Amino acid sequence: MGSTSDKVSGMANKAAGNVKQAAGKATGSKRLEAEGKVQEMKGEAQQAKGKAKDAVKKIVDRA
Repeated sequence: MGSTSDKVSGMANKAAGNVKQAAGKATGSKRLEAEGKVQEMKGEAQQAKGKAKDAVKKIVDRA
């Protein structure tokens, strides 16, 4: 995956995780709320991976 696709996938997972968390809170489902938190964290990690790829590319391009 490229840096852009990592960042986009990360944003999508983060958004879906937030929705799951809200649904879990609204329905009282601790399981759904926890799944949402995990998905949100996965999204944050994907975004960080994309940003790291961008940083490495900038360094390589300078060399």
